[in-house]
Amino acid sequence: MDCSSSCSSSEGHNSPEANFEADTARTPIAVRRALQLIQSDHPDSKLQAARDIRRLTKTSNRCRRQLAEAVGPLVSMIRVDSPESREPVLLALLNLAVKDEKNKINIVEAGALEPIISFLKSENVNLQECATASLLTLSASITNKPIIGSAGAIPALVEILRDGTPQAKADAVMALSNLSTHSNNLNIILGTNSIPFIVDLLKTCKKSSRTAEKCCALIESLVGFDEGRTALTSEEGGVLAVVEVLENGTLQSREHAVGALLAMCESDRRKYREPILREGVIPGLLELTVQGTPKSQLKARNLLQLLRESPYPRSEIQPDTLENIVCNIISQIDGDDQSGKAKKMLAEMVQVSMEQSLRHLQQRALVCTPSDLPIASHASEVPSK
Repeated sequence: MDCSSSCSSSEGHNSPEANFEADTARTPIAVRRALQLIQSDHPDSKLQAARDIRRLTKTSNRCRRQLAEAVGPLVSMIRVDSPESREPVLLALLNLAVKDEKNKINIVEAGALEPIISFLKSENVNLQECATASLLTLSASITNKPIIGSAGAIPALVEILRDGTPQAKADAVMALSNLSTHSNNLNIILGTNSIPFIVDLLKTCKKSSRTAEKCCALIESLVGFDEGRTALTSEEGGVLAVVEVLENGTLQSREHAVGALLAMCESDRRKYREPILREGVIPGLLELTVQGTPKSQLKARNLLQLLRESPYPRSEIQPDTLENIVCNIISQIDGDDQSGKAKKMLAEMVQVSMEQSLRHLQQRALVCTPSDLPIASHASEVPSK
């Protein structure tokens, strides 16, 4: 999120900015002026400094480094009850933190979390959005993750996930996803009953979006616990939302989606096999076995194995191939809309597999035909056609 642009309307047109472009062209001068103003005893000068710092650091990594010493004074400003300075100062801190690990850590160490978390509960929508974006940025730091979690940010972010604006919800789920990589934070998230709100967001967002990716990443982590699995299957359309991402998401989103479904089926195949099959997962899984990431392909095959009538090989006469696994599943869902699509896709997969095998045999023949070639010839070096 570029909270700078989304919150710019709250800045008004009060500040004198006629010479700003000229100052920006001479960055060292503008930086020195901002640092002087932020140390001033005059509230208006400090506020002007916050606005200048926000603009100077919006796209410049160099300015973020040069203005690092402004972190302390800015944090002191947001800790003072001055409503008119909250958004400009928060935006300045947000831009200082972007792509700068040291600034992220310094902002938290300076005591910014308490006011930022309190802003999540503000009735000012712009301030709420900016606070959520700030936590998203700060939570990207490994050092900050446990500190943010223990400061009480997670329940407040879940509240945003429930009641916030669309942009705030998207940023909140990304922040929660960042925080979830720390085990203590994941337990806190699990205890907030967040899955219904994550599912609601997943249902409404574009399945190929970054938001969907982070929703599925969170769900994959949460279904590692019995409470998470129960919550997902209890939520109307919960499993279906994950299946839709498995079919239409980005490569990374689909990996998280199939990982979530596989984790459920591995935990209790009898309990979760039918709810997963009922949502028409087979066509998406078939596609993943061919077009997914290496991890997705393996997970899709493992899930197909678990979804068959028996997870074990049927007999030596009917080898445990992907085709036979899928045929076994299709025989149980015959008559469903997904059955016809799955059969068509399976036929296409068999055709592709045969064509690949034929090309492989032809390449081997090309390499092995000359009798005077040494045995150690490498088929992989034959130019592809």
